[in-house]
Amino acid sequence: MSIYSCLFVASLTPAFQLASVEVGQHWYWELGQFQVHAQVLITSWVVAALLLGLAFWGTRSLKAVPQGGQGLVEYVLEFIRDLTRTQIGEEEYRPWVPFIGTLFLFIFVSNWSGALVPWKVIELPNGELAAPTNDINTTVALALLTSVAYFYAGLHKRGLSYFGKYVQPTPVLLPINILEDFTKPLSLSFRLFGNILADELVVAVLVSLVPLVVPIPMMFLGLFTSGIQALIFATLAAAYIGESMEGHH
Repeated sequence: MSIYSCLFVASLTPAFQLASVEVGQHWYWELGQFQVHAQVLITSWVVAALLLGLAFWGTRSLKAVPQGGQGLVEYVLEFIRDLTRTQIGEEEYRPWVPFIGTLFLFIFVSNWSGALVPWKVIELPNGELAAPTNDINTTVALALLTSVAYFYAGLHKRGLSYFGKYVQPTPVLLPINILEDFTKPLSLSFRLFGNILADELVVAVLVSLVPLVVPIPMMFLGLFTSGIQALIFATLAAAYIGESMEGHH
């Protein structure tokens, strides 16, 4: 190898080191040739089990007059139906209620689990447990699912004429309209991830500094903002789906 080749490889070494930098420590599971974050899978399964348990508890003994768990489940369902109807429209909203409801409930319960469940007392071989939405991979996956959903909605409703929105109101805006479809999942994922991570870091710092009284109001504020973030994500997802079916505004 020549001296110039050695210098070129040496100049690339910092870039390779930077690319391998990770935020925090993770416990990996090997699935074939892939590595997955085990702690995210564990907490996601816990959230899914809680949601399934709530659904079973609320629907195991249905009555004409809702009582107990059935009343809670019907209230949540009605809230999600109203949200979806408002953003998508009366004629098209029904098929999308399960998708928007799943997004809202998963994010809501995940966020609250990070604020209420003492995940960190459970020791792992490496890393620590936290809310699923505290991991950028989870929020990016949810945002990509939303992108696939609104592309599917637009193509299913309007066919190939859906792509006509990229040249409206003028073909000059084609690059900007294409860029918009990339910024939507980016904004969805980083907004949710950033807010949840910041909230958990603030509470952790306050607990370490003033462990008794001061962190409690911040925890209640965290519960409120966690619910708001779930509502914002679900509302934007429904709005994107409704927009794709109606055309470019």
